[in-house]
Amino acid sequence: MIKEVLIVEGRADEARIRASNIEADMIRTDGFNLRPETIEQIRHAYEKRGIIILTDPDRAGELIRTYLSKRFPEAKHAFVPRDEAVANDDLGIEQASPEAIRRALAKTRCATFLPVEEFTMHDLWRHDLNGSEDAAKRRAFLGSLLGIGYGNAKQFLRRLNHYGVSRREWDKAVARLDEE
Repeated sequence: MIKEVLIVEGRADEARIRASNIEADMIRTDGFNLRPETIEQIRHAYEKRGIIILTDPDRAGELIRTYLSKRFPEAKHAFVPRDEAVANDDLGIEQASPEAIRRALAKTRCATFLPVEEFTMHDLWRHDLNGSEDAAKRRAFLGSLLGIGYGNAKQFLRRLNHYGVSRREWDKAVARLDEE
């Protein structure tokens, strides 16, 4: 059983996680319709057990993640890569395979209060993660390897520095990216 409470968007996400044989308590946000009682329920879970935010890898999911991250700065984050969360012309956790969900939860990260500015935009440029034709694709692949999800260059850099990615993890992931 996962110690922390998973924060998911909807009933279908919750069902998919349960069908993936993952034992966890969950709270649904019901999309961005965060009612005061839902926020209070999340706050209680956050204070007692901790929370892991697992939202869809789309714009709405990122808005929910950002909103909750500001309210609950020590929340952990799990990201299912976009290409692993697509099926039936839909994008979301409910479309992800059980393996993709388990991998995302295994790579759970916590934002740090005092982010280390280990990485700079120069790192992204040097590895064609910004300003190149396939930069978005390369960031998506690297974000999947590192467990920080997809983001535009600015978001990606922020996640590298705020989610505790080490230079050693980076070097290993970039080497694998270059092999692909």
